[in-house]
Amino acid sequence: MHQATSAYPLVPPMEFTEVERERLAKLERLRAAGIDPYPPRAQFLRERVMATEAVQRALHTAADSSAVQPIAVMGRIVSRRLMGKACFAHIEDGSGRVQLYARVGEDSLTAEQFEWFKELDLGDFVEARGVPMLTKTGEPSVRVTAWHLLAKSLSPLPFAKEERQPDGTLRRYNALADPELRYRQRYADLAVNPEVRQIFVLRAKVIRAIREFLDEQGFLEVETPILQPIYGGAAARPFITHHNQLDQDLYLRISFELYLKRLLVGNLERVYEIGRDFRNEGVSFKHNPEFTMLEFYAAYFDLYDVMELTEQMIHYVVQRVLPPEAGGKTVFRGNTIHWLQPFKRIKLRDAILDRTGIDYKQFPTAESLAAETVRRGLLPPEAVHGKPWGKIVDTLIGDYVEKTLIDPTFLYEYPRDISPFAKGVAGDPQSVERFEGFVGGAELCNAFTELNDPLDQYNRFLAESANAEEGEANPVDEDFIRALMYGMPNAGGFGMGIDRLVMMLAGKDSIREVLLFPHLRKEQLEPRPTANLAE
Repeated sequence: MHQATSAYPLVPPMEFTEVERERLAKLERLRAAGIDPYPPRAQFLRERVMATEAVQRALHTAADSSAVQPIAVMGRIVSRRLMGKACFAHIEDGSGRVQLYARVGEDSLTAEQFEWFKELDLGDFVEARGVPMLTKTGEPSVRVTAWHLLAKSLSPLPFAKEERQPDGTLRRYNALADPELRYRQRYADLAVNPEVRQIFVLRAKVIRAIREFLDEQGFLEVETPILQPIYGGAAARPFITHHNQLDQDLYLRISFELYLKRLLVGNLERVYEIGRDFRNEGVSFKHNPEFTMLEFYAAYFDLYDVMELTEQMIHYVVQRVLPPEAGGKTVFRGNTIHWLQPFKRIKLRDAILDRTGIDYKQFPTAESLAAETVRRGLLPPEAVHGKPWGKIVDTLIGDYVEKTLIDPTFLYEYPRDISPFAKGVAGDPQSVERFEGFVGGAELCNAFTELNDPLDQYNRFLAESANAEEGEANPVDEDFIRALMYGMPNAGGFGMGIDRLVMMLAGKDSIREVLLFPHLRKEQLEPRPTANLAE
C-alpha cells in the first residue's frame, strides 16, 4: 500500500494502480533532486512557437542552414522512445505535434539533464528550447538544449496506438473509444483524440461566423435573462429554482423569444442572442437538457424575408468553416448534404399530401383528421386520441415527411394551434406564417412572421393553456402582453439550435459528440479505498 508522501503529510493516500505508484515514486525523486513537478510558470514562454510552426522552421532550416534560430515549444508528451544515446519524444499542443530529439553533448544536454529527460512519462507536460532540424529519417524535430517539466502526469492516459501501413500511411487504434467513457471523461477524450478537439474548433468557428454575418447585417447582439419569473416562448417543461432572498420561484429559460420581442417594442429593430436554453425533457441523440440556441428578430421582416436571410446565413457559415476541398458538402447520417444549393421551399400541406395521400385541410377537426389517419393505417389510435388538430399534423410531419428532407428545405404554413406566436395566413384561419428548416432528415430551425396583435396573443395564451399537454403550455405572460400593447412593429423571428447545426457540419449522429460536457445519468462510482495511515 502506498504511504502518504512527504509533500502531502495530511492527506490519506488513495489506493493506486501499479503504474500510478511508479509515477508517484518518480515524483518524489524529482522533488528530492530539487525539480518542481508542478512549477508556477513556464520559463520559455516568450520564445515559444506552436508545434506546426516548429515543423515549418525545421523544414526551412534544412533548406537554409544559415537561418537556424533557437526556438521553444511546449506541450504534452504523446510518444517516447529511447535509441542508444538519444531519446525521441513527440509533444502535442493545440496546433499539432513535433518531435523532440535529446542527446548528451556540448550543444545539447548535460548527462544529468538527459537522464531526467529519459524519465519523462507519456502525458507529462514539458517545455523545451532548442534548434529546429531534420533527423536522418527526415522528420522535422527540435534538438533540445534545455527543458523543464511543467506538469507531471500521475495517471496514464489511454493514448491511441499508431502503426505505419505498407503504403506509408498511419493507422490509429483508438484506445479510448467507448462513447460513455469519452463523454464522462471528456478531458481524457480531448487529450488523446485530436479529431475530437477539431469538432470543438469547428463549433467555435460556426458561432464566430454566425456573429460575423448577423453583425454585418446590422443586428445587435444582446443578452436576456436566464432566470425568469415566467417561462415561455416554446412548448417545453422548465427547470425550477428558488431565489432565497426574494422568496420567489424562478425558471431557467426555455427560449429567448419573449424578451427579444420586448426589445423590438423598445425600438431596437434587429437583435440576436446566442446562449443557453434549458428544457426539462428527455435525453436522446438530438436532445440535451441544456443546449445552445441562436434567435434573431428583425422589425419589418416577414416569413419570406427570414427564409432569404437564413439561407444567406447558412451559406456564409458553410463557406467559412468547411475546408475548400469539401465543396460545400458534408455527410450526415449517411446522406451527402449539399449546403450551398438553393434551399427548397415546400408548403407543409403539399409535403404531407405527397407523403401520406392526406390533404389535411379536408379534415378540419381533430376528430375527423384522427379518424382518417387511423383508417389509412398511418397512425395508431393511441397516437392521435385526444390530440389537437395541429398535434396530429405535427405527428405526420415527424413520421412521414421529416426523414425525406435531406438537402436543406423549408416547410412553411404550419397549423395555428401549435404556433402560438405566429401571425395567421390571410384567409386561412387554421394556418400561420411559420416555417421549419430541415437538413439530413432532421429539424434545424424554426421561424415566424411574429404575431404583434396583443389581444390575439392574449387569446392564444389562454387557448394554449386550456388545450396544452401537461407541463408544456406557455403560461400567460401579462408583462409581454403589456409590451405588445405599446405596439410592436411587424417582424420576422428565427430560432436555431447551434448544437444541431454543428452535428450536421461535423457529420456526427449524436448531439453528445458536439457538447463538451453532455448531460449523463449519474455515474455509479465505487468509493476509491484509502490506505491505513498506520501502515
